[in-house]
Amino acid sequence: MSSMPGRVESETRGSAVIGKAVKIVGQIFSKEDLFVDGDVEGTVEALEHRLIIGPHGTVHATVKAREVVAQGNVQGNVEATEKIEIRKDAKLVGDIRTARIIIEDGAYFKGSIDIVKPEPSKTAPKPPQASPANAQPAAAGAPHSKS
Repeated sequence: MSSMPGRVESETRGSAVIGKAVKIVGQIFSKEDLFVDGDVEGTVEALEHRLIIGPHGTVHATVKAREVVAQGNVQGNVEATEKIEIRKDAKLVGDIRTARIIIEDGAYFKGSIDIVKPEPSKTAPKPPQASPANAQPAAAGAPHSKS
């Protein structure tokens, strides 16, 4: 028994599924994980979720998701806030914008890659404010060190 069918089945658990025999032309906005194994043309957005293009999937669309896993064919620009994976039998033609990318050996990719750093959290500005406070006591201690 091949490990690939089990891998696909485990990835689709709890996801919306567009099957092999389905073709969608238009816009898809998903508020849950989405598995596409059919044909999609247009726009696919799953901004807070994972989008998987299955081994039989063909997507001619602009794609935006939290995470994208390509196992089939994708033609169009792809933006993922966290990660993009292009699996070994996948073909992706288009520009990519993401924080992390995995391209398996044997995958086909043509386009540009823009790696973006995750947005800094709101607590990040506090450490620079602590540094000037530390510098003042050091300066105050300097006159005491005269011999």
